[in-house]
Amino acid sequence: MPIPRIAIVGRPNVGKSSLLNLIAHERIAIVDPTPGVTRDRLSAIVKLAHPDLSGPPKQAEVVDTGGYGVYVADGKRYNEIGEDLATLTQDIEGQIAAAVSSADIILFAVDAQAGITAQDQAIAQMLREQKLGTRTHDGRETPIQVVATKVDDSRWEPHAYELSALGFGVPLLVSSTTKNFRRHFLDELYELTPENHDEPEPVVDTKLAIVGKRNAGKSTLVNVLAGEPRVIVSEIAGTTRDAVDVKFEMDDRSILAIDTAGLRRKKSFQDQIEYYALDRAQRAIARCDVVVFMIDATTEISQVDEQLGKMIVDSFKPVVIVINKWDIAKDASDEKGRKVTPQRYEEYFRKELGGLRFAPISFMSAKDGLNVKGTMDLAFELHEQAKTRVGTGQLNRIVKGLLEARGPSNRLGQEAKVYFASQVKTSPPTLVLVVNDPDLFTNNYERFMMNRLREVLPFDEVPIRLILRARKRVERRLRGTSGKGNLYEPDQVTGKFDGELDMEHIDRDALLVDLPDDAALYFDD
Repeated sequence: MPIPRIAIVGRPNVGKSSLLNLIAHERIAIVDPTPGVTRDRLSAIVKLAHPDLSGPPKQAEVVDTGGYGVYVADGKRYNEIGEDLATLTQDIEGQIAAAVSSADIILFAVDAQAGITAQDQAIAQMLREQKLGTRTHDGRETPIQVVATKVDDSRWEPHAYELSALGFGVPLLVSSTTKNFRRHFLDELYELTPENHDEPEPVVDTKLAIVGKRNAGKSTLVNVLAGEPRVIVSEIAGTTRDAVDVKFEMDDRSILAIDTAGLRRKKSFQDQIEYYALDRAQRAIARCDVVVFMIDATTEISQVDEQLGKMIVDSFKPVVIVINKWDIAKDASDEKGRKVTPQRYEEYFRKELGGLRFAPISFMSAKDGLNVKGTMDLAFELHEQAKTRVGTGQLNRIVKGLLEARGPSNRLGQEAKVYFASQVKTSPPTLVLVVNDPDLFTNNYERFMMNRLREVLPFDEVPIRLILRARKRVERRLRGTSGKGNLYEPDQVTGKFDGELDMEHIDRDALLVDLPDDAALYFDD
């Protein structure tokens, strides 16, 4: 069977999202006192430690849901352009019911400081009568465990135990704020979670961050990939708030798609929640393997698209540019009355977002399923490109050929030289060149070199990080590291340095200064 699933339900503002973050030991869900922040099902795969660490951990999927019963804040039923947010009620309740129906354990979160409210009683009754999702599976009812939240100190313990009146037994006590009872809560949750005796969840092969401005079709694409209404799709802009992880299988691959909030200009942000959503989108890009950058083909490239493009370029992540809603746009005409074609649209896009010239473009209609499979195949190909590495000898020959064909312009008669080149990292491919003077390699020449490298290296459609290192700086780091003294020993006959590194004894770490701490480093001998 799959790993156990734990669903967290309850009315708004009882601490469900905080509970998910506490169990996962990281900030996954947005926590804000505004009702209706969580709308979709948020899930996280967690490892629950054995109470005394003598046994193996248990793996489980914890699912956070929207607060049942109140989906908009007082005075905020309508958004800034007059759309009625209450129309999302059925979708949100459908997400809650789906989480309950698929759960192995239901954590019913209740605010100990507020006590049992009419809403809590209504939810309890619906859970008992199975009107909030189906709890009976194979003749067995899914157990319900009341969790008394906000038990910040001993004063609230008597109030917490009063929640036994809901009829689901003695509650578990916890505070996500002060961490009161945290250890006891996690130990009890370990005991409640069933064992998973089958094969563990497959390792995710590719993580996709799906980003774009509002109403670009991100959630529609996720639902098509998942084969079910996994996230809420609405014409209301800004429906998705959190970054929602959705797993699916394709071509024997395990894929994790991260649906992110649709973004807009910061000056248009209405509340703090939009800043949280921006942060989640940035974190989704940081943890993905490939970015799926969705562009609405029916609208012009906007400032938000430009900002997202810069964010992606700065991340050095492979990216597929997805021109969505092409089924509508293909019948339109440009300002000169010419029919819009993929070629014309690509020219327009490259002109507007020149920083992503290397990225491939895919035309798609997520709603109709047009070219969805081809787009995913392209994303998988980019992931493989980013993991490719070239040998040191091959790279040095390529760089030498570039310099011989066209070297940087001399300044004051000084010649630019590359003594050594190596790919020191993948994802993104990172090339380090040891040169006599980095200042001789101008921005224009670096762009020329990057374009030529893309033509001959096997990762032409993914970002490449190029780092220039001064030889003298590297020499200082190499002195004495090989046990043979200075690796730049002069020739015994001429007394001059030959300008070549001793490849047999070189300390490769000398090339890696300022690279990310978590870089996986690879070298040829």
